[in-house]
Amino acid sequence: MKALKAKDLHDKSVPDLEKMVAEERQALYKARRDLVFRQMTDIASLKVHRHNIARLLTIINEKKRGEK
Repeated sequence: MKALKAKDLHDKSVPDLEKMVAEERQALYKARRDLVFRQMTDIASLKVHRHNIARLLTIINEKKRGEK
């Protein structure tokens, strides 16, 4: 999983971004579950998912407030 770029996300609409947040949350849940069952050893991907969710939510809030 790679980090999302803010430049690319600013071009998307709010419903698309909300859909991406839901997908990232599902991926984070799956990664946490796999970690508990020792099916995953890549702990860094948890951080990437959390940062992607935060980045998406920040851009959604900016768009809803009418900023940039």
